Amino acid sequence: MLWLSIRSRRWPRLGFFDVGRVTFRVTLGDLDVLRHMNNGRYLTLMDLGRLDLMRRSGMWDALNARGWYPVIVAETITFRRSLELGQQFSLESRLRGVDAKAVYLEQRFVVDGQIYAQAEIRARFLKKTGGTVSISELAELVGGLPDDLAVPQWITDWSEATALPPSRAEAPSIW
Repeated sequence: MLWLSIRSRRWPRLGFFDVGRVTFRVTLGDLDVLRHMNNGRYLTLMDLGRLDLMRRSGMWDALNARGWYPVIVAETITFRRSLELGQQFSLESRLRGVDAKAVYLEQRFVVDGQIYAQAEIRARFLKKTGGTVSISELAELVGGLPDDLAVPQWITDWSEATALPPSRAEAPSIW
């Protein structure tokens, strides 16, 4: 994270609706017992990809100035090929769409133009003073949202099917 924070200041600026790309290499610390990148490591690196996109687009500073911060509500990842020790790959991140409550991002792990893994993320923005940031507040922050940010139906279905009760509601663990 420190390396990315320092480097992202020198990398080209991005618009919030652009595709952010960060290059990584699989290291020993990334491997699982089968000697390919651990599935949990993908999620950790995805955090860095989103941070890079927000920092380089100026969104991170704008959020902090307002006392807002992003949280992941749901995510799903599909693996196609394994990333191996020493292999270089790009992590691509982009805004996928918005609905009435959340923003959706897509992130891809890419080697030589080929997708090795792809993830969909549902995120909300919260206020440090309490409460959530509305989509209209977020749209105002970024100067409006493009018309083509409709969420595909399968993502809406996934979001609804995997939703848990609100954090203040009961959610007993009954098997």
